[in-house]
Amino acid sequence: MSKGPGLFSDIGKKAKDLLTRDYSSDHKFSISTYSASGVALTSTALKKGGVHAADVTTQYKYKNAVFDVKIDTDSSILTTVTFTEILPSTKAIVSFKVPDNSSGKLEVQYFHDHAAVTATAALKQNPLIDITATLGTPVISFGAEAGYDTSSKTFTKYNAGISVTKPDACASIILGDKGDSIKASYLHHLDESKRSAAVGEVYRKFSTNENTITVGGLYAIDHSTSVKAKLNNHGTLGALLQHEVLPKSLVTVSSEIDTKALDKHPRFGLSLALKP
Repeated sequence: MSKGPGLFSDIGKKAKDLLTRDYSSDHKFSISTYSASGVALTSTALKKGGVHAADVTTQYKYKNAVFDVKIDTDSSILTTVTFTEILPSTKAIVSFKVPDNSSGKLEVQYFHDHAAVTATAALKQNPLIDITATLGTPVISFGAEAGYDTSSKTFTKYNAGISVTKPDACASIILGDKGDSIKASYLHHLDESKRSAAVGEVYRKFSTNENTITVGGLYAIDHSTSVKAKLNNHGTLGALLQHEVLPKSLVTVSSEIDTKALDKHPRFGLSLALKP
């Protein structure tokens, strides 16, 4: 694959990940194993509120194809097959869920030194079609996406964005919700290893005059422990501690509290992911 501007979904992704990834109020445990033949098996148990769920995911790589099969406690089977380099600089992803006959989906991604294009379509009659395109370089890129419902012959979405990326910082602006919202974010790395960073995000929805301003940060205490925190103008404060108990095995403790309603109980999450 060429090193071009990246996909439209990559615009603003680093700032979004720092503000959202690993924050959770669920209790989650997962364990992964790998066989000599190259099969990866991951078992996950999840407690979300008063609901318990579990799933088993198997991944197998063969030449330029990756097969993922996920079986959950709802008796559904999700299969995803990813093919790389079927054509030069092209990736194809096919997914479907059993017993949902209308869940099939095909996505094709094309990467160029100065462009990236994706097309996604549901594998059914009168499908939903999503198309994204990004132009530029790894430093600066412009992108747009659109969704079209062939049954109603209407656009389900159209958004646009711009991203600027430097070795120690990245900034982005996304015009979303069919032009009804705008989101600007900025992330700055505080060290060469990029394990400590500060981030800010401003979101405005024009139809409701709603503004959300969020600031956050990541700080590496040592080589195996890091902390994150975030706060928005609505008074929601989140924090988490992540520790690598073994190589590639992480335990994460997170919490969230409404600073404008301290009489409410804070929410706590716990995650343990074990990998060999």
